[in-house]
Amino acid sequence: MTLFEELQRRGLLAQLTDEEEIKELINTGKATFYIGFDPTADSLHVGHFMALCLMKRLQMAGNKPIALLGGGTAMIGDPSGKSDMRKMLTVEDIDHNIECFKKQMSRFIDFSDGKAMIVNNADWIRDLNYIEVLREVGAHFSVNKMLTFECYKQRMERGLTFLEFNYMIMQSYDFYKLFKDYGCNMQFGGDDQWANMLGGTELIRKKLGKDAYAMTITLLLNSEGKKMGKTEKGAVWLDPEKTSPYEFFQYWRNVSDSDVIKCLKMLTFVPIEEIEEMEKHMEGAEYNKAKELLAYELTKLVHGEEEASKARETSHSLFSGKGNSDDMPSTAISADDLDENNSIGILTLLVKTGLASSNGEGRRLVQQGGVSVNDEKITDPKTLIDLSNEVVIKKGKKVFHKAVKA
Repeated sequence: MTLFEELQRRGLLAQLTDEEEIKELINTGKATFYIGFDPTADSLHVGHFMALCLMKRLQMAGNKPIALLGGGTAMIGDPSGKSDMRKMLTVEDIDHNIECFKKQMSRFIDFSDGKAMIVNNADWIRDLNYIEVLREVGAHFSVNKMLTFECYKQRMERGLTFLEFNYMIMQSYDFYKLFKDYGCNMQFGGDDQWANMLGGTELIRKKLGKDAYAMTITLLLNSEGKKMGKTEKGAVWLDPEKTSPYEFFQYWRNVSDSDVIKCLKMLTFVPIEEIEEMEKHMEGAEYNKAKELLAYELTKLVHGEEEASKARETSHSLFSGKGNSDDMPSTAISADDLDENNSIGILTLLVKTGLASSNGEGRRLVQQGGVSVNDEKITDPKTLIDLSNEVVIKKGKKVFHKAVKA
């Protein structure tokens, strides 16, 4: 089975500029490809995870990855899939985030001996001359055509700034620079990046008279059509300080039955034949086995085998009622949030721990019998919880969280 065939069977391929050329390049290990990462936070998250896995797959087949860190484009912000303009970051914030990304990426990609590169587009974008950009790049883009792309249509309804309108031009210029300076002949990205990627291939063709290629991978959506990687507390991060290995494990352990096989195919390195065999017999307890395999494999990829095993053992012990809370996700509650008896309202506690996004959601959880504290079911939304000692909150059947007084 060729690499291209495996990507097809795993459901990763979305749109391609030239299927036969791309197939030939990646199957023979001749692709020098890039994927862009805008450093808008100080950690990579699950939204970046599939791109990193794709880079790893392609590198294992002999292709050369370039991780392009958007130290320049992050100062503008990508309007793709956004209803509002991104928050403007300072240069210092962006540079700090880039250093965090570099450390995390080295867990997935082998950067030794020139097998892969990390490049920062700030090296050319931050010093660009505006007149030069207008003449050398802007002249090759049709505004009429740009406005037909979905990424701009969505923002036009709310107000598209000129700043964001330039994002496609900047990303296209990235591809042109990487092609010219590093021999990068291919770009990969999420399916929402298709318009930006086409802009790059066209710019290369118009300025250099040469062909470059683009391929998008299927966005990781759940069965409800929403991007995966979000919880009540926000994004699921790859940094263990922001999302603990146990929380990361539990996120994947709790995916819906309808999403588990898709996630195994798209995100793990479990042989595709093994996953397809599992798929034939998915019913009852088999779903739980598949979810545990998914959670373990992904936690091992991100945090290492030791942390993955520890998270699995913690999960087993908590659900069996025999475990302690040492490795459980924990929130320290400030003394300012407690009354004179070291107590806190259950609704406030649920919000502070991220188990509910609002008091209203917390009230519904309590009234529906979905919350227990130290194995006691809470049914009154006005209940006060004593935090003189640590407590273990259980939400539903699968989510455990420890709360302690700071």
